[in-house]
Amino acid sequence: MQESTVLITNDAVVLGILATILGLVFYTSHSQNRYCKAFYKYVPALLLCYFIPSLFNSFGIIDGEGSALYKVASRYLLPASLVLLTLSVDFKAILGLGPKALIMFLTGTLGIIIGGPIALTLMGTIFPQELGGDVWRGMTTIAGSWIGGGANQAAMKEVFDVQGNIFSVMITVDVIVANLWMAVLLWIASRADYFDKANGADTTGIKYLREKIEKYQAENSRIPSLNDIMLIVAVAFGVVGLSHFLADIIAPWLERVAPQLAMYSLTSSFFWLVVIATTLGLLLSVTRVRNLEAAGASKIGSAFLYILVATIGMHMDVTAILDYPHMFLVGLVWMAVHAGLLLVVAKLIKAPMFYMAVGSQANVGGAASAPVVAAAFHPSLAPVGVLLAVLGYGLGTYGAYICGLLLQQVAP
Repeated sequence: MQESTVLITNDAVVLGILATILGLVFYTSHSQNRYCKAFYKYVPALLLCYFIPSLFNSFGIIDGEGSALYKVASRYLLPASLVLLTLSVDFKAILGLGPKALIMFLTGTLGIIIGGPIALTLMGTIFPQELGGDVWRGMTTIAGSWIGGGANQAAMKEVFDVQGNIFSVMITVDVIVANLWMAVLLWIASRADYFDKANGADTTGIKYLREKIEKYQAENSRIPSLNDIMLIVAVAFGVVGLSHFLADIIAPWLERVAPQLAMYSLTSSFFWLVVIATTLGLLLSVTRVRNLEAAGASKIGSAFLYILVATIGMHMDVTAILDYPHMFLVGLVWMAVHAGLLLVVAKLIKAPMFYMAVGSQANVGGAASAPVVAAAFHPSLAPVGVLLAVLGYGLGTYGAYICGLLLQQVAP
């Protein structure tokens, strides 16, 4: 059994390890030591917060799959962070970022739809035996995950009758390739200014939003009192509780009265949890609750996001590539098509790297990680990732179904 091969199974101990890793990364990344400064010049701190836990999982020190920490982080800390990060956001300014964000998101969706068939065609000519049979069916579940999320993935499993043994392989490919790509996006985020300058991208809207948030923080920030912190906690988890309460009513009700809406993820409790938490956070941003930003609400929200990053990293097993080399090659080619199309369109319309990265992650990672990538550019930009990820839930089943039909046509 897996429990006998993993060194640490107690989630309290695992949480302590993750917290220590995050603390060490932040301490060293802000150190004046010349070796630390030289190291972090090339390696983003956020990337280490994600990658180091993956090594602990890969080498059997902790059990990422068996741990409940990711579920806790994604169901409690993620919506709490969304609330705290949206308190100070000017929603009109986000909408004023222009159509390029939506164009890049839809380009990412198209890249997933056509990338699967292209990857299967290319690799199928090289490994026809290994990639024949029902492999194409399994790939439809990856398409569902990479355009929408878990609910869309489950929908494709049922629509295309994907068997359990193939499905388990596809989940492994999905998680590792998607997390590798997220690591690349975090690296891009750390060098966004360089890429934007080289591309001649117009970052006026993004800079305006960032400067507006920073100006508000500079003019209103104060040393938080215990009263401030308790109010921040009350607002964050009060909204989380309300969001769970409403999601647990809405999702089962829709599943009962309109089960066909499952194909649009509208019967998913997690979908409604994210939507409601984000909506309530935006509504609170136009009330006096917005003043909690002066006491550091977004900083606490960012801390929650970093914990989420560490738990995401726990699910990656870098050694699994050795078990399914052919399928991982397919996954890498697939992601390369997605990335290549995004880069080409970004170059053509001179879109900032922020739009490219968040548009991609809103597809591939969904609401659990799109705000992480967005926040890597600036905490105030996290809601943009959430809004696009919610759109991905709606398009996920449509796009994955089209991708499945194309996969069926090109299957060896």
